[in-house]
Amino acid sequence: MDLMEKLTILADSAKYDAACTSSGANRPGKTVPSGCCHSFSADGRCISLLKVLMTNYCIYDCKYCVNRASNDCRRAAFTPEELAELTIEFYRRNYIEGLFLSSGVIRNPDYTMEQMIQVLHLLRYKHNFWGYIHAKTIPGASPELVRRLGLLADRLSINVELPSEQSLLRLAPNKKREAIFSPMKQICIEAEQSRQELVVYKKAPKFAPAGQATQMIIGASPETDYQIINLAEAMYGKYALKRVFYSAYIPAVEDSLLPALDAKPPLLREHRLYQADWLMRQYGFAAEEILSPETPNFNPYLDPKCNWAINNMQEFPVDVNTAELETLLRVPGIGPTSARRIVIARRNGRLGIAELKNIGAVLKRAQYFIRASDWPPSAQPSKEMTVRALIDPNIYSFGMEQLSLFQDMTGSRLPTTRDVKSITEAVEETVLCLASSL
Repeated sequence: MDLMEKLTILADSAKYDAACTSSGANRPGKTVPSGCCHSFSADGRCISLLKVLMTNYCIYDCKYCVNRASNDCRRAAFTPEELAELTIEFYRRNYIEGLFLSSGVIRNPDYTMEQMIQVLHLLRYKHNFWGYIHAKTIPGASPELVRRLGLLADRLSINVELPSEQSLLRLAPNKKREAIFSPMKQICIEAEQSRQELVVYKKAPKFAPAGQATQMIIGASPETDYQIINLAEAMYGKYALKRVFYSAYIPAVEDSLLPALDAKPPLLREHRLYQADWLMRQYGFAAEEILSPETPNFNPYLDPKCNWAINNMQEFPVDVNTAELETLLRVPGIGPTSARRIVIARRNGRLGIAELKNIGAVLKRAQYFIRASDWPPSAQPSKEMTVRALIDPNIYSFGMEQLSLFQDMTGSRLPTTRDVKSITEAVEETVLCLASSL
């Protein structure tokens, strides 16, 4: 099997990992788009990565994985030398700026990690490549190998895979909770120690300077959204994660424990989880505020921030001329940037609707929850109009789903008049229900 055939197989096998923004990018004039994806560096730059597996051979039999041992699929494996050469050649031709490396488990976790470490060592010290590298830690590998990988990579990640230990035991019997969270804790501790050493000695070795991330598969197991965001919040606090990625389960293999192959991926649910995750990381929301045991799943018609606002109308209206920054961030239509601008701008005078629009507040949403110099509460629309204005328009376009990166839109069924009518009726029922509860 030649190198390009291996690349095609192993880049395709890596596409289900959600830790990169997109995969299969095809640049005009480039002849080898396979495996190219986009991610973002710590300073916000969009960078192109070669996203690939070391091998898709795997001794594990995780029910949800397309590369599981019992699945009949084409297999391939790079040698460390092949993958290092391939990466550096792509880099020299300006196809990529870095590498995203994962792997199936061959022989055992330690052997697999040693192969990955050898690839990174060749890139760093033989080819003198010091670009961005994101490496996946193999659950169950020894702490010493995790440390060696962290000294070579910019970012490490270890997939938590499923939101509960029960689901992990049922769908991934070869993986243990302790084998996932122990290296996650080690990475957190070693990264903090590295930062402290760099304060004292600027040439101290850096351990995973871009931090760590993880991924959860959504829809393959029965956990609620409430359980998922509580787990994410706990991991952010305990392990100092940079990101938790949510991957809607895409039926690729058949198993009695999994959704049917013709089931649609829960893409809207994935989208709501990312929105809630953003609220926790950037807006100061706690998971308990977004969802509760009584309402454990997201409202499909409202984004999480609007849903929280509708259910906490006693917190509004907020006076934009006097409210604290933390309070402004709770207002739908006001984000971190516009909230900071409001705090600065009101030092020079009271703000009205025109000033808020110039600042960048989304008044289509914010107007229902604020008080400004020329916008008193008496000018606010009715409750029913408020709810109706906050309904997410995506539910009309995609029939309660988002556009899938893996879906061939040329052969897909567009929403029919009946689809739109049924969604409209559901929206009307939701509007009346929410408005009556205010």
